[in-house]
Amino acid sequence: MTAIVDTSFLVSLANANEAEHQACVALAQTIRERLVIPHVVLPEAAYLIDKYLGHRTMQTFVTRMTLPAWTLEPLREGDLERTAEILDRYHDQRLDFTDAAIIAIAERLRIRRVLTLDRRHFQIIRPQHCPTFELLP
Repeated sequence: MTAIVDTSFLVSLANANEAEHQACVALAQTIRERLVIPHVVLPEAAYLIDKYLGHRTMQTFVTRMTLPAWTLEPLREGDLERTAEILDRYHDQRLDFTDAAIIAIAERLRIRRVLTLDRRHFQIIRPQHCPTFELLP
């Protein structure tokens, strides 16, 4: 099985003071499936880590993203169009670009599991390839 990773999960991994930090660390240490990080997540996560945890922590984060545990996934043909459709469909929920792109990539790759703390947005989404996403932790 494969899981797709949201910004909130990565930021929580880096932030020991985050309420869900231990749950995210435990999941990251025990999960045995392929972890897909959309390229669009990296700038957002790096920015937030740098802003709230400091430049050195952000540098460590970037270095860890090169480990084989993570699979980086770019936007491919059709993903941007699908992202725009998702943003339009869920406009009243104020879904942001990164979340919509994660959903588009998850649909393309037929991924059902999302590592996120953003339950508010990902719970309301009805993806094309499954009834709902499974949200972890």
